[in-house]
Amino acid sequence: MATATAQPPIKAAEIASFTVTFIVRRFNPETDSEPYWQNFDVQMFSTDRVLDGLHKIKWEIDGSLSFRRSCAHGICGSDAMRINGRNRLACKTLIKDLDVSEPVYVEAIKGLPLEKDLIVDMEPFFESYRQVQPFLIASSKPDKERLQSPEDRARFDDTTKCIMCAACTSSCPVFWTDGQYFGPAAIVNAHRFIFDSRDEGSQVRLDILNDKEGVWRCRTTFNCTEACPRGIEVTKAIAEVKQAILRGHA
Repeated sequence: MATATAQPPIKAAEIASFTVTFIVRRFNPETDSEPYWQNFDVQMFSTDRVLDGLHKIKWEIDGSLSFRRSCAHGICGSDAMRINGRNRLACKTLIKDLDVSEPVYVEAIKGLPLEKDLIVDMEPFFESYRQVQPFLIASSKPDKERLQSPEDRARFDDTTKCIMCAACTSSCPVFWTDGQYFGPAAIVNAHRFIFDSRDEGSQVRLDILNDKEGVWRCRTTFNCTEACPRGIEVTKAIAEVKQAILRGHA
């Protein structure tokens, strides 16, 4: 009878680490009159994300670095920032997808007041959101639930994915130059209810967006669509709202 011989344990292949240079735009309102750039060299793995790099900087190098983050899985929308000149979520941007032979530039999103380092004041963004009445308006109360066909649900499915990260709005050149513009995110969230068959406030929202600071300020540059981490066709949604205004109904 053959006897089994013990096999040596198989060692997992070691994942190589490498140095990534992050150049972060810093600003402390208590000590700085203007923002400035600061370099950090961080040991990273190809499977790491930019958020992991920021964590290492804050936890191991400079605890004063300030940024927002929460779930770290691309759902909460807290960590939108400009990475190498593009709006992205730090938690969804993998190091392996960046050219790490060059420094990785990280700065706060544009168009909103800078508070500290990578943190901006989101209140103007949320104020635009509130103005479009992003909630179901209905006069009747159903016994159980408000029924809707799959076809009616599909009409606004895309715009239900918004996580309010402001990546689209802060990528819009019109929003950079005119802080009164509602911005793509507010229009996307209006679209979600304008085309909801259960809602009765579509005309109210169309009237709100048929304003000089509403949908007609959109120049169709597609920056917002490219920036959206959820893949929402933002420019298409804005165009559909424009068409609804011209028709006079959703």
